[in-house]
Amino acid sequence: MRRVRDIEEARMRKGNLPAVGGGEGRWEREFPLRTVIADDGSADPAAVTLSDEEAVGLYRWMLLSREVDERMVQLQRQGRIAFYIGAIGEEATVLGTVAGMRQQDWLFPSYREHAGALFRGMPLSTFVCDLLGNAGDRMLGHQMPCHEAWAAGRFVSISAPIATQVPQAVGAAWAARIRGDDMVALTWFGEGATSANDFHTGANFAGVHKIPVVMACRNNGWAISVPRELQTASETIAQKAVAYGIHGERVDGNDLLAVHAATLRARERGAAGLGPTLLECVTYRVEGHSTSDDPRAYRSAEEVEAWRARDPILRMGRYLGWKRLVAAKDTEKFRAEAKDQVRRAVEEAEAFDPKPPVETLFAGVYAEPLWQQREQLAELRAAIAADPRTASPR
Repeated sequence: MRRVRDIEEARMRKGNLPAVGGGEGRWEREFPLRTVIADDGSADPAAVTLSDEEAVGLYRWMLLSREVDERMVQLQRQGRIAFYIGAIGEEATVLGTVAGMRQQDWLFPSYREHAGALFRGMPLSTFVCDLLGNAGDRMLGHQMPCHEAWAAGRFVSISAPIATQVPQAVGAAWAARIRGDDMVALTWFGEGATSANDFHTGANFAGVHKIPVVMACRNNGWAISVPRELQTASETIAQKAVAYGIHGERVDGNDLLAVHAATLRARERGAAGLGPTLLECVTYRVEGHSTSDDPRAYRSAEEVEAWRARDPILRMGRYLGWKRLVAAKDTEKFRAEAKDQVRRAVEEAEAFDPKPPVETLFAGVYAEPLWQQREQLAELRAAIAADPRTASPR
């Protein structure tokens, strides 16, 4: 608890806003927090950019995302997968942005956007195989868990280094413009990444050349154990757009309708040749940074509970109830269907052999394996033949 007290004292010394509530400074006035769904679930129809069918569909995607995250954490705790990093509490930011892009647009994730890959058509069982690193893993065991890629859905491989996806997205969008393709890139990153050099490089280049890219920041309050107030002195993340001469916007990241509308605006700007948008989605990371993290060491239970009351799924449920599109019994049915879908995906994934074939060890490294790799593979096969335990050191 000492770590929690130190953070709260530092916040008070800086005079920064607490995680929930607080006053309004200059940059919060310059970049107001845009919302669509009111506390009672009502919304101005003129501000809604989703049809009723799309709204219900995305609500179900949010429920599936939550079920996937909760189930995968259970698998990690049981020792069936090694690691997991989820998006509990951030579902509206992830799905609102991906749904606001077009099918021809490329997506450059950080590491919480699994729902984006699934939304773009990645089979759930394939996603689980990638976590297991088994024979069904499209990455052939070459990547860490939670580093999936889905080329068919234009979902680029996740990278662990902070902010490297930003210049990658900018470069891809620049290449598309040179070729005359109608493509706007979307990249996600946390607020901590806005202090990394690759963010500045990508934002500056995109601003100078008016690159069609949507830069979606998931401002979830924490860069692992460092609170936003101690990670950057900027009052908002959106104001960082000013330094690069690009458009900035700040939106309630727990409001699916607000995120979707903001993403549509950002994409339209990019496609029209008006350049990039830095979209700050203010949300909250309800659980730990990953399954390797215990957030109780650095934040209070009161802070977390205050944000649980602002859960994006509850928020969207109130809107759908206000529209008389979804009742409580419908939500329970959707949750049960999501649970069954995840259960079946895990069963299907675990039916594969526990490891990819040994010859795939060097696949994709060079166009053809080098002679040294061929020799190493022969030595490995001989060792496995002599003692099968070599193939499974555990």
